[in-house]
Amino acid sequence: MSENLLIDEACVGELRRDMLRFAQLQLRDAAAAEDAVQEAMLAAFDGERRFAGRSALKTWVFAILRNKIVDLIRQRTRTVNVSAIADDEMALDAAFESLFKANAHWRPDSRPHGWGDPAETLRESRFWDVFEICLNHLPENTARVFMMREFLEFETAEVCNELGLSVSNCNVILHRARNGLRRCLETSWFAPGERPC
Repeated sequence: MSENLLIDEACVGELRRDMLRFAQLQLRDAAAAEDAVQEAMLAAFDGERRFAGRSALKTWVFAILRNKIVDLIRQRTRTVNVSAIADDEMALDAAFESLFKANAHWRPDSRPHGWGDPAETLRESRFWDVFEICLNHLPENTARVFMMREFLEFETAEVCNELGLSVSNCNVILHRARNGLRRCLETSWFAPGERPC
């Protein structure tokens, strides 16, 4: 990229390394991941004048990569058995309803813990550094399912179709990922007292 966008090779190298790691996690194909990263970097070079600085450079380039990965994954999708999804969604609805009492209030043991002011926390860039560390501590397949659903914004059915998972298995993996991230963030970020350096 030009001197306006990326100043030194170290920055480009670090960005490319992070992009490649993310692409390989999602695509499970080193060559396809390399191609997606190269295409995203080229698109960033070509679209440099559209980068208005409203977001961090890494965020902007990762958004380009995200779109490349979504396109690649959707090209590989197969058909989905809709009747199996309906049964699994009914079971998921029942599990969700068990978190609440008959009067629609949280059951005391299911109530989420307070995390302070979420808007303020999201403004802190260090939060995302800690989040990434927590994400990297998840098992690889768990992180992949979570990132496909939450970052790439695939519907659950698309994730299941791509990875050959049942909807119930996918939901269990997502539940484990969210709980793992929650536990890590509660101890590493939201815990009272010190925050990690």
